[in-house]
Amino acid sequence: MTPRRLTSSRPVPCTLQRTLASAGLLAAITFGLGACGTTPPPPNEQMAVSAAAIQHAAAAGATELAPAELSMARDKMTRATQAAAAGDPVRAMALAQQAQADAQLAEAKAESAKSKKAADALDEAARALREEMARKAAPTTPRN
Repeated sequence: MTPRRLTSSRPVPCTLQRTLASAGLLAAITFGLGACGTTPPPPNEQMAVSAAAIQHAAAAGATELAPAELSMARDKMTRATQAAAAGDPVRAMALAQQAQADAQLAEAKAESAKSKKAADALDEAARALREEMARKAAPTTPRN
């Protein structure tokens, strides 16, 4: 009887390869767990974008034409600043994004109101022009 030889299509990994694979897996798990435990950085960029959106809306006339929306944007921006100062960057980011959306809505409403006002003025001018043209085109009766 001849001794059997073990034959396999896969080579048996050496101890060094096993150790490196285990170390890589351990590093990936450690990195993954570390990423879950860290708090995100303060949303400074979003805060700046939101503040600029509020200023832009005010410059577009939202103070007079969309005061409720602009007020909501400013209130949320104040709360976002407070949340960032209190060390709650997630809430600060959410409030800053909402403030930006409110400011954009305020600006859109202001622009819409200005456009409607301009359209109404054009309609009035067109009406006056039509009346003038009709008056001039009407047959005039000679006075004698």
